[in-house]
Amino acid sequence: MSLFHKMLLCGIVSFSAMTAWAAEAEVGYLFPAGGQQGTTIRITAGGQFLRGADHVYISGDGVTAKVIRNARGFQNLNGDQRRELQKKLKELRDERIKELPPDVRAKLTPKNNAASKKAPTNKKNEKKAEEKEKQETKPVKLPDHPLLDDLEHKSLRQLADISDQIFMPRNKLQPNRQLAEIVVIDVTIAPDAEPGFRELRLSTRFGLTNPMVFQVGTLPETRELEPNDTEAYQKIPGLNDLPRPDPLNLPIVINGQIRPGDVDRFRFKAKKGQKLVIETHARSLIPYLADAVPGWFQATVALYTASGNEVAFADDFRFNPDPVLYYEITRDGNYELEIRDSIYRGREDFVYRVEIGELPFITQMFPLGGKEKAETTAAIDGWNLPQKQLSLDTAAGSARIRKAVFKDDKQVSNVVPYAVDTLPECNENEANNDVKTAQKISLPKIINGRIAVAGDRDVFEFSAKAGDEITAEVYARRLNSPLDSLLRLTDAKGSVIEWNDDYVVKDSYLHKDIVGLTTHHADAYLIAKLPQAGPYYIHLSDSQNHGGDAFAYRLHVKPKQPDFALRMTPSSLTIPARGIVPVTVHVLRENGFDGEIEVSLKKAPPGFELKGGKIPAGCDRIRMTLSGPQEPLSEPVDLKLQGSINVDGKTITRDVVPADDRMQAFLYRHLVPSEQCLVQVKGKQWFTQSIEVPDALVKVPLGGSKQVTLKAPKRPVLKELRLQMQNAPDGLSLENVKVIPEGLSFTLKADKEPLTAGFADNLIIEAFREYTPAPKEGQPAPKQRRDSMGVIGAIPIQIVDTQPSVAVKSAQKSPG
Repeated sequence: MSLFHKMLLCGIVSFSAMTAWAAEAEVGYLFPAGGQQGTTIRITAGGQFLRGADHVYISGDGVTAKVIRNARGFQNLNGDQRRELQKKLKELRDERIKELPPDVRAKLTPKNNAASKKAPTNKKNEKKAEEKEKQETKPVKLPDHPLLDDLEHKSLRQLADISDQIFMPRNKLQPNRQLAEIVVIDVTIAPDAEPGFRELRLSTRFGLTNPMVFQVGTLPETRELEPNDTEAYQKIPGLNDLPRPDPLNLPIVINGQIRPGDVDRFRFKAKKGQKLVIETHARSLIPYLADAVPGWFQATVALYTASGNEVAFADDFRFNPDPVLYYEITRDGNYELEIRDSIYRGREDFVYRVEIGELPFITQMFPLGGKEKAETTAAIDGWNLPQKQLSLDTAAGSARIRKAVFKDDKQVSNVVPYAVDTLPECNENEANNDVKTAQKISLPKIINGRIAVAGDRDVFEFSAKAGDEITAEVYARRLNSPLDSLLRLTDAKGSVIEWNDDYVVKDSYLHKDIVGLTTHHADAYLIAKLPQAGPYYIHLSDSQNHGGDAFAYRLHVKPKQPDFALRMTPSSLTIPARGIVPVTVHVLRENGFDGEIEVSLKKAPPGFELKGGKIPAGCDRIRMTLSGPQEPLSEPVDLKLQGSINVDGKTITRDVVPADDRMQAFLYRHLVPSEQCLVQVKGKQWFTQSIEVPDALVKVPLGGSKQVTLKAPKRPVLKELRLQMQNAPDGLSLENVKVIPEGLSFTLKADKEPLTAGFADNLIIEAFREYTPAPKEGQPAPKQRRDSMGVIGAIPIQIVDTQPSVAVKSAQKSPG
């Protein structure tokens, strides 16, 4: 190995060690994004920084997976590669043709083919041909791509599909770097694996990836084969008389990807009287796309007869972007399903799964939840439901919003959400359309009701004292109800005290809601202080005057009771052994709660420690640090955190829900909840974990400075350390880093502007080693190097005034 290559290798290793903890391994799509119980399937994961992926982690039991290899997406083929691949595909196609029955083969290989006639011999031409043949015999390395795996065993239509994907003009666009790396994975699904959505993560050299949806299904599955733009099994160029495969048998799940301008069509046979449900999963697989408007794959589906007549179309299901079709077959025959993007976009991550069959599908449910520990059975309606009741799990200690499905033998319905609460409940009594007929309730109360017909109004009367503060909140859209609620609070004279239509909580462009998938915040919420004693009225209606049996709601009316929810990002963490990583905790404050929150680890394995767990009053977003054990762990840990507050001597505890901060269409962001906070501890880090941060709150005077001491073991490297704040607040600076007998010290300086007294936060400080390598004889003088050594534990700070009695405030208060 030359000196240059040795230096290059050392540089790569050093760079990898420096950046491994910071680079974000990201999966952009899985294809296919699911599989049937009792099968082993090969899937591909596309993304960035996936090099070195060696393990797959899938949530839940009954599903295992292993990495087969790493590869790269197709780049532009050079001329030699293109010719070699075309030659190989032609040879394989000819072999497949030879395997066909003689009568079929005769139609595909005409005898009088002018191209097969021998050209006149010419010595000059023969010499050129010999030279060309010699050049072509040089080995040409084809791209290492899953499409080219096992080519020798591909059928004619599979070979045509490969040719279409590689050589079609629509696939020659500039590749997306965020999807350029591929991991080939084998997934094994046990016959008794619980059907439904799972989370799949990869372990790479850069750490754990984000979670991606992988669906375990009960139905047989197939994958699309191009070309199928104009019709299913359309004619293959040069093989017009190739027999077409039989139509698909139902029920079935179809897996596919939509490329730029692509349209996919599939043929299946159906019988008169079949009540088909065609359910599409697209946005539910990949909720948000950062670089596509409206921010997800907006699928449309259409159903055609064999003669080409369109009989049904859908581009959504109510407010859900994933379309669902219901169609009762009118005559026996073949039908074709078409799926595409609504504006003909496409890319590798425009992945879909379409379920077709006489499948159970729930279109409405009532009530939309129940009281904790109370036996609750909901009435359901929809398509292909053999029974109209669904038992809801209301056990204590689980999430506030839960999910249920209807199961019948091997068939599973769509997922429906419902709520579980602790307050007293009652049902709405109809004929409560105005103040005179208002339904009287006592507070607190949850009312289960419906806006039963278009233009319906539900009115509820309660009594209150002067100065009482009450809240009213609707849970409907979050629970799959089409209701777009409107709330009004009036007094006995009919004067409007408060009203609300859509309640939106945002921190700049970050939408903050419990579900994380909401883009139209249609659930109304209001809070009001009542001016005088007497009766008051809550009026609930649909803002667009729509209504029907599906327009169900859960209306919470109660005295103002402080509450909160917490989200932590990211949901996948990689901590070097003896290392520390920062995390962000977002606060969803409810009912005017503005106080402190204490966050702590919940039954954490030994060796894990959380620093900076106190969220200051008024703070809606704060960073903390998590440190792991001294040694690597063989498997990731599902880490759980909780937050608690004290209200009138009573402790309220809420679980911290792991989430990922996802961008929608270049601008808006959402906190998408995950099943797990999966933490991987691997490798070795420098000794940043051995640096002890102050236990007490560090108070920095406004317009002044404060010296901070960090205890650290005496090591020569301390002299080379430099400290830098991450995401430092404007006006706060870190200066004068010194080595002292205890370890290190530095000075925090707080400017009078834009800082204000009462600002509180956690400081996240990254340590760097700055040094100049020893010179080598005969080599140029080396340049100074700067290597990251990781972050140290979070340091809680507060800006204080020299004047007494300063109210604590937070600079991270959201506008909503």
